[in-house]
Amino acid sequence: MKKYLTLYEYFRDRIRSGELKNGDRLPSIRRAAELFQVSTTTVENAFFALQAEGYILPAPKRGFFVSYVEKSAMDPQVNRPDSPHPPLRFDLKSGDADPDSFDIHLWHRYINSALRQEDRLCSYSEEQGELDLREAIADYIRDKRNVITSPDRIVVGAGVQSLMNILCMLLPHPGTVSFPDQSFQQAIQTFVSHGFESHTKDKDADIIYVSPSHMTRYGKVMPIKRRMELIAYSAAHGSLVIEDDFDNDFLYASHPTPALYTLASEDNIVYLSSFANVLTPGIRISFMVLTPQLAQAFREHREWFAQTASKTEQMALCGYLRDGHIAAQIRKIRRRYTAKVHTMCQELKNCSCPGTFTVGENGLQIFLAVPFTGKPERFREAGLAVQVDSVEDGTIHLILTPSAVPEGEIAEAARVLAECLR
Repeated sequence: MKKYLTLYEYFRDRIRSGELKNGDRLPSIRRAAELFQVSTTTVENAFFALQAEGYILPAPKRGFFVSYVEKSAMDPQVNRPDSPHPPLRFDLKSGDADPDSFDIHLWHRYINSALRQEDRLCSYSEEQGELDLREAIADYIRDKRNVITSPDRIVVGAGVQSLMNILCMLLPHPGTVSFPDQSFQQAIQTFVSHGFESHTKDKDADIIYVSPSHMTRYGKVMPIKRRMELIAYSAAHGSLVIEDDFDNDFLYASHPTPALYTLASEDNIVYLSSFANVLTPGIRISFMVLTPQLAQAFREHREWFAQTASKTEQMALCGYLRDGHIAAQIRKIRRRYTAKVHTMCQELKNCSCPGTFTVGENGLQIFLAVPFTGKPERFREAGLAVQVDSVEDGTIHLILTPSAVPEGEIAEAARVLAECLR
């Protein structure tokens, strides 16, 4: 076994056992090399592997810290001996991926290939993201969404929120930013923390944040006419539009509509997307395409920023994209999630579930409106996690997202839900 794998397993096992807890600092690379009598390159490769698996995170100029928390520890109601509720059985709320939706063994191959590039791993990632990954992303979004851009305008980050922080630092403020509704809480709070004033449905705001394929928590899709109106109005009024292309890959009921970025004739749109929903949520690599002016501002102030996405994962994703696996992965999860939603609907019918239920426009969610006189706590007591949208006038409105439920357990999940609603 390679030395770095032995060191990787040493730290992994101690993190899993709780000997090293969330927030604990690991020894520095130089100190670990002295303690274990190995080279600093061996330690770096071990730490990069731990980082790629989500066990540790780097803090610039401070070292590496444990970031692993067991799921039961994150949710105080899950599997705790003193919990008043039984363990969570069916997750119909989070939208997480099920274990069979992503070929993790294939991903390991690309991670291992990245780890073999030892010289490259001995340096920090570029602030804007690895150039070869940005080139692969430029090819990917050109083929997939007809978004044509230079890699010099692409910025990579660990999740959408980290990119929002970068945008807020580049934009003139204070100013106003508008969202479709209050469900975009992470983005709202990020802008507010930077001094922006948050509005909803304000077409005259300085910045307009939209997610055309998932406009609201109900998954509504923006029609092409509305897209054209937004493009024209924002250009005429000098507004910046942030287009979050979330869920575009999952438009089952209709053909994916063109991106605002593609339709616009002015350079006033920032295009934003993520790989978390098409790969797996644990791979938190997102990217944005800046306007020429914002890209220039980023280059002028690049010392303000440190790359937040794992360099190892960036290198692995670059290979994954270039070898064409992403298209097959999207087709796979489209089929899988379509089948789950349809199966859930059919099983609810088989259980004579009361009320009405429909599939959302984006194809990922089921909306239930059911006469209900009980308490919403009933679902958690039955081991169900569901999103309760509202309870009013004797009717409960639920939003169900069955993607995280294994296919073989959907029928039982529907049965338990139907019993709770009776």
